Amino acid sequence: MSKPKGKNVVFKILKLNEEEAEDELDRLNQPRPSVTVQTIRPNYSIISLSQVTEASLEIWRTLPAAIRQDPSLASFRQEHERLHGPEDDPLPNEDVSADDGDDNNSKEFITIKVTNPDTPVEDGKTTAVVEQCEKNGQNVTTDGEGDEGHETTMGGHHEHGKLFGYVKVGTLLVVWLVFTGFLMSKHEKELTPRQLSVPEGSFRTYILPEPSPGSRIGINLKGAFLSDQHHNTTSTYVSVNLQLLYLPSNNSNMSFFTDHDVKYTENITNVWLVPIPSSIEAIDQMDEMTRKHVFDIGPVNHQKVTSGKAVVRVRMSSNLDGDFPTKFTYDPTPMDTETGVIYAAIVLLGLYVLIIWEIVHRTFAAIIASTLAIGVLAAMNERPSMPKLISWIDVETLLLLFGMMILVAILSETGIFDYLAVYAYQVTNGKVWPLINCLCIFTAILSSFLDNVTTVLLMTPVTIRLCEVMELNPVPVLMSMVIYSNVGGTLTPVGDPPNVIIASNSYIAKNGVNFATFTLHMAIPIFFVMITTYFQLRMKFKNINDLRFSEPQDVQEIRHEIAVWQRAAASLSSYSKDEDLVRETLLKKVNRLSRSLKKKLVTGSVPVESYKATLEEMRRKYPIRSKTLLVKSAITLAFVITFFFLHSAPDIQKLSLGWTALLGALLLLILADREDIESVIARVEWSTLLFFAALFILMEALAELGLIDWIGKQTENVILSVSEESRLAVAILIILWVSAFASAFVDNIPLTTMMVKIAIGLAENEALDLPLQPLVWALALGACLGGNGTLIGASANVVCAGVAEQHGYRFTFIEYFKVGFPVMVGSVIVSTIYLMFAHVVFTWH
Repeated sequence: MSKPKGKNVVFKILKLNEEEAEDELDRLNQPRPSVTVQTIRPNYSIISLSQVTEASLEIWRTLPAAIRQDPSLASFRQEHERLHGPEDDPLPNEDVSADDGDDNNSKEFITIKVTNPDTPVEDGKTTAVVEQCEKNGQNVTTDGEGDEGHETTMGGHHEHGKLFGYVKVGTLLVVWLVFTGFLMSKHEKELTPRQLSVPEGSFRTYILPEPSPGSRIGINLKGAFLSDQHHNTTSTYVSVNLQLLYLPSNNSNMSFFTDHDVKYTENITNVWLVPIPSSIEAIDQMDEMTRKHVFDIGPVNHQKVTSGKAVVRVRMSSNLDGDFPTKFTYDPTPMDTETGVIYAAIVLLGLYVLIIWEIVHRTFAAIIASTLAIGVLAAMNERPSMPKLISWIDVETLLLLFGMMILVAILSETGIFDYLAVYAYQVTNGKVWPLINCLCIFTAILSSFLDNVTTVLLMTPVTIRLCEVMELNPVPVLMSMVIYSNVGGTLTPVGDPPNVIIASNSYIAKNGVNFATFTLHMAIPIFFVMITTYFQLRMKFKNINDLRFSEPQDVQEIRHEIAVWQRAAASLSSYSKDEDLVRETLLKKVNRLSRSLKKKLVTGSVPVESYKATLEEMRRKYPIRSKTLLVKSAITLAFVITFFFLHSAPDIQKLSLGWTALLGALLLLILADREDIESVIARVEWSTLLFFAALFILMEALAELGLIDWIGKQTENVILSVSEESRLAVAILIILWVSAFASAFVDNIPLTTMMVKIAIGLAENEALDLPLQPLVWALALGACLGGNGTLIGASANVVCAGVAEQHGYRFTFIEYFKVGFPVMVGSVIVSTIYLMFAHVVFTWH
């Protein structure tokens, strides 16, 4: 279609990517120097002239409000305000009068309608229609019927959507009122610790300064204590119990009295035995541990205390050959953990309801849930202080994410991600599954030696660009990639945060679990898990169309061509041999096109001639844009990756992963000498960082409510309930499956911290006689592979979803769950078989 000379061109609707817009310019024979193509967001571009004209303003008015207000289109808004005055929201359908412009030249209006790639296209309908009309300057479009149908459809659901909005806002408002009321009415809980020393061969007493509002009294001790699992390995204890001191009725001031004032003493609670090391030398080498216990003195004794007839005294003694120092804290309002577990489960369930049904954005859902959990703590007289809340946030993880996001933002400006996408396209010859396998395997290997969050941040932009050039839907490919990232991260102690927690435990390290041992024992199950995962993903996406948008552009073009030929054949009758011959010829063409369409749908590969042409076009279009910046980025990445590897050798360098990423980001900002740092900061996924911060607070609040400990105690009770010959198998099964399913729905960092204590306690229990290493391998496999179960099961999942959403590709909780959860179950089954054979049958340990 050629452009008539002397006529202005107005692009009314443009829903094209940059390449498609360039193709349309070629078709219209529009001179390139006077035209620029600007991509607003994926699948949306505008074509603007060298200066803002009234015609270009007409295009600007048709854009969505969010796009019109974008800073990149500020010149259009300024010109509109200059010509028409300031308007908050100019009408999108302002008609351009035919009298505007040159009277001697009628205007040519071109309407470009492109169907959304995510929306199915019916057979026989064209994908893009370019019409050229010269009806006295009138604009004629061909999509009026579609608009009318759209209005009808939207009207049918208007009332339903309005009602849902009212219910959502009302429910969230009620939740807001609940936690706001609790936070306003409760003070932060501050307990005053006191330094005490339990003397050798004697006892130490402490009279509680004030009566508790209830019959429950909490005692917190902090010192060189052992866990409860050491009851069978030590005979040295600190004994704690409560006594009731009865006072004479004539003692008007109960705050001041001596032992001579005591009428008599009564033990009112059982003795709490807290295991401690058996020697003073061992105490000096112990880490400080907090032990908590709640005594219930009963309503009768509580009445005596509140009436002033008696006071409560804490009595502590020890059988240690020496004095035992401890930090003592009295809690007059201890939390009821049984009730707390129920509240914690309700809060966690509410978070998943908000995320699964996408009632609100997942970041906002995490903020709501974490604030509600703090409100519940306040209602149970356990409101944490602000410094304590800040301490709950894992700043190391946030530093790691922030630093790597800065690195990726600057690195993307070099064009290296586009270049790597072209290279991968060339290596795989444009075939879909070889490309996906290449991406997944490379991601898994990289995740084995780098933190999988870092790997996902680096690989997600490459994957998205590759999918775009191959007309693939990035969502299923990204989900496959992040699944392999979690699988690969399970291989080494530095690949996934749960492994870092496990391998850095001093007790586990002393029992022969080092980098080489860990990797060796993980390599075999991970190899089989990767094979199983590959077949599961192939079965899930066995239809190649599941990996593409509902209708790729080339498929749509073939369908359109088939419809044209079918209509032409149907217009001919069989009354004469000539018409019959022509009609049969047309139908043969239809059959050839149908076979070509079927072949494309089945193979999912690009034809050779198209592949070569596309490859050359991609090489021309996606070169390295800034080699100097690429060299600077390579130097920075070399520093970061090298120090990531040296993280497992603290004697060589003492930088954590978070500090390494932050220092790398600062180094690259210095080398790049960027003045527009705002543009770099704007590309940081702040919503993802906020999500992690809120999730950290939520999980610590749930731990305070007793949910994490409850899971651990239930796990331990099941293991202790079976016979001795079956305990190893049951312990492996319980630790593996509980950690896997819990990691899918609860952040695996606090869960792993709790499960490590359980595994060590089971191994130290001499009555059970369980080896430590099989329990460690079961925990590592369960915690890491379980992260594939849901979208928020692992940090890498959340990061990948955030980066993809920034590129315009969003996948929901349910979409990921349908892919990730079956893969997680399959991976845990394979791990179970391996652990049973390796450690129960053949006792490799």
